[in-house]
Amino acid sequence: MKIEVVQLENIRSHVKSTIPFTRGFNCLLGGVGTGKSSVLYALDFALFGEPLGRSFEYLLREDADSGRITVQFSQNGRPYRIVRGLKRRGKGISQDLEELKLYEDEKLLAGMKTDAVAEQIKAITGLDRELYREIMWVRQEHLKELLDAAPRDRQRRLDELFGLSDYEAAWSNIAVYQRDYETEKKVYEKDVDVVGLEKLSVEYNRITEEFMLLEMELQDAVSKLAAAKRALDAADEKLKALEEKKLLIEELRRKEAKVQANIASIKETLASLSRRVEDKKTIIANLKQRQNSLNSQATTYKQILEQAGVFANQPVEALRGQLAAFDDKLASLRAEQEATLRNLRADQKRTESLALESRCPLCLQQLNSEYKNGLMQRIQQENLERQRIIEQLQSEIEKLQRTKAAVNEAVSNLQTLTTRAEELKARLNEEERNLSELIAEIEAKRQLEVDLTGQLEALRFEIGRFDLSDLEAARAQREQAFRQYYRLESELRTKENRKKDLLARLDEVKERIDHAQEKLERMQKITRTLEVLSAIRDAYRSIQPKLRSEFIKVLRNFVQQVLDSLVAGEAPLLNVIVDETYTPYVKSESGVERDVANLSGGERTLLAFAYRLGLGQLIMQSRTGHSLSMLLLDEPTESLGSEDGSIDRLAEAISRFKAIEQIIAVTHSEAFAEKAEHVIVLEKEAGISRISLEK
Repeated sequence: MKIEVVQLENIRSHVKSTIPFTRGFNCLLGGVGTGKSSVLYALDFALFGEPLGRSFEYLLREDADSGRITVQFSQNGRPYRIVRGLKRRGKGISQDLEELKLYEDEKLLAGMKTDAVAEQIKAITGLDRELYREIMWVRQEHLKELLDAAPRDRQRRLDELFGLSDYEAAWSNIAVYQRDYETEKKVYEKDVDVVGLEKLSVEYNRITEEFMLLEMELQDAVSKLAAAKRALDAADEKLKALEEKKLLIEELRRKEAKVQANIASIKETLASLSRRVEDKKTIIANLKQRQNSLNSQATTYKQILEQAGVFANQPVEALRGQLAAFDDKLASLRAEQEATLRNLRADQKRTESLALESRCPLCLQQLNSEYKNGLMQRIQQENLERQRIIEQLQSEIEKLQRTKAAVNEAVSNLQTLTTRAEELKARLNEEERNLSELIAEIEAKRQLEVDLTGQLEALRFEIGRFDLSDLEAARAQREQAFRQYYRLESELRTKENRKKDLLARLDEVKERIDHAQEKLERMQKITRTLEVLSAIRDAYRSIQPKLRSEFIKVLRNFVQQVLDSLVAGEAPLLNVIVDETYTPYVKSESGVERDVANLSGGERTLLAFAYRLGLGQLIMQSRTGHSLSMLLLDEPTESLGSEDGSIDRLAEAISRFKAIEQIIAVTHSEAFAEKAEHVIVLEKEAGISRISLEK
């Protein structure tokens, strides 16, 4: 695993920082409080999402409501990117799961669920939180922690990391199972069914024989019940047929009464219809007489019209048109009379004018007496003729008015008579149709009476054929068959209940026998299991020291290799010895063993670094199958001084150590940072961390 870029937003003193890393030895250089360790804390949170303490107060910037960390890393040449966020909620700070994302290139592998992201991180890198914090990340003042620990505490802690403590826990857990199995075995040895298994077998055989005898009796009872059921079904069928026949006879009697009632009703209906026919005939005769009277009156009025010169044999609408012709003629005569009267009056005015003066009333010329007198005589003669014409026209008008009045009255009366004749004709047709319908209904009723009389005779014949004694005999036979069937069914039910009891008893005894046999088999398995558990417990107690011894040998070799690589001939050779509590000792070239406490500060730091790297390589290989690829160091120069050159020697040793792909160290020592291949300088201005690359 190699870290490439870490981006921080509102993380402690970082408002918005981007920190690039490279392969090899990287140093974060800065004074106290510039935000160096914040980068390592943020990296831990980004990978695993859990606080170092109880809350995230150590991460989120004080004046910010949210923060975010983005880490780009690579594993086996593949690029990955993980994003985590923090959000302030009230007085507390929690992880913002909406920000949680894990990508491979641009492909989303997991998001919004911490467990899913943790599984993907472990699948990609092989790391979990414990390995990362115990092996890969050496926090400030923790480099010599294992060297300074008590031997038993160191052994217990490293046994847990190597997985050897699992053998001790397994040994203790097996003891619990062993006691449980022994207790279970004692219970089985005192079990009643296990002890009395032979008696249970004898009881089972006796019940089986009784069950077989009962089964034979049941088969015989079933056959008898089947025969009784057939007899009962036959009696039921016969009784049902007779009862249905009885119901049919009762229905026939109801039909007989109904037919008789219908015949009586038809006779009454026929009498009523006959009376109605006679009444209809009388009404028709009266209507015909009235029709003849109307026809006679119409003839009289038509004669009046003929005398007035009007053709009578035409529709009333046409006759009304003839009246309009009278009106036109009257109008013409009156117009002629009016014109003649106007001319008469005009000439009278001319005569009066000539009598007063001798001047022509038309051209106003003077007239002589002779011409004037002749003119006046002609006018008077014409006026006399006009008066005669007016009187003649008045006579014609009065005559025409009388003729019109007679024709109008005749037309009106003829119209009334026509309407009454049509209504009378319609009434006559309706009455004749009703008469025909009544006659047809009388014929139908008479035919129905004949049919019903035939039905009545047939019904009485069928009713006379039924014998009630057959029905009583069938009922008695069915009752006897039912009692026989009920008795046999009761006996069969009793035997079946007995069979069920025997089956239940058989099942109970069989279940007890099976359980007893299972318990015997279980006792045998428990006995064999106890033998195996005893052997396994002995093996667990013996294998743990052997495995620890093998781990110690490999650990000693790893620590020695790392130490030799760190010293590289620039200091006296230090031979490392590791005892069964994982406690390291140093043996000089003269063969003198020295405790770690007796080493110089520089030697102790180099040994602690080599011990930590050796443990890391061994634990990573045993837990993940691959070597330690990254190491994070937070202020590794603790208790080292610049005056004795120990800081320079540690930095030089780390720079030469190429077994780990990437080392990221946080330091305030410029002398230590000079040996790094990639230096990131952190400074603080106005409470905000600033990033710059030195090399």
